[in-house]
Amino acid sequence: MNCTRMKEIGGYIEVEYYKGKMLYDDGVKINCGRNALEYIILAKKIKRILMPKFMCDSCDGVLARNNVSVRYYSIGYDFKPQLKDVYDDEYIYIVNYYGQLTNEYIASIGYKNIIVDNSQAYFQKPISGVDTIYTCRKFFGVSDGAIVYTSNTIDITLQDESFERMRFLMGRFERSASEFYDEYVNNNHLFKNEPIKRMSKLTENLLHSFDYDMIKNKRTENFRYLHEHLSCINKLTLDLVEGGYMYPLMIENAEKVRKQLQKKKIYIPILWPSVFSMCKKEEKEYYMADNILPLPVDQRYDINDMQYIIEEILNEI
Repeated sequence: MNCTRMKEIGGYIEVEYYKGKMLYDDGVKINCGRNALEYIILAKKIKRILMPKFMCDSCDGVLARNNVSVRYYSIGYDFKPQLKDVYDDEYIYIVNYYGQLTNEYIASIGYKNIIVDNSQAYFQKPISGVDTIYTCRKFFGVSDGAIVYTSNTIDITLQDESFERMRFLMGRFERSASEFYDEYVNNNHLFKNEPIKRMSKLTENLLHSFDYDMIKNKRTENFRYLHEHLSCINKLTLDLVEGGYMYPLMIENAEKVRKQLQKKKIYIPILWPSVFSMCKKEEKEYYMADNILPLPVDQRYDINDMQYIIEEILNEI
């Protein structure tokens, strides 16, 4: 008889272990998106990088502590990068805004050192041989987690734990979002100085529980419905996407509309507030950050919800 085993037997039952198929189970699973970039920087020994102006400042600390030299580039109203004078040893960080950059377009860019940020395009498959990042908490009810695809690997010695970061998710399930919003914001800030860790067991387990086909279909249906009814007022020309993140509606006086929608409990974020300090008012990135309303299309909502959003927006403009 083996008397040395230390596994606990009995006691209260914990969260179930899920056995469903996980999307991107073959990728490198780590604790957060900014550390996904750091993973690639360390694995590829990156020293120079081109970053878009139209982005949050979450990666600034990662780039600084790894002594990566940064230059910034602009994007167009089609969200495509406007690149020139790229050096041979320079990596290009390409954000796939709202899933509007197809794999065919990304493959046609013509530069070898590309990192694709698919944080807003979770259902867009990685391109073979192209470094790619996915962020789990933008699409699913988890507090952390990211997936990395890259040809080089590094050892990860630390294991993340997320049970103490789940309160705002559980709280919103039974109460209102506003009651737990501060905890949600604090959770985002926690990752600012977090080292690279393996994805928490809890988050990975939850990622085995989701119905990915249902989620993708629901997001696709909601995105398409908003586009059918709002494209006539949208200053952006958009492609329909599968499993969309949010629907970007660019209109004049978006801030006024955002505030009115908030009164109706329709919460529309400003995704890149740091753009306002980085860019001048006459730059298009400033205009886009100020006037794009990212409308929710996720799996919690149906066509009736989309119709309500449409009606309230049209009433305001």
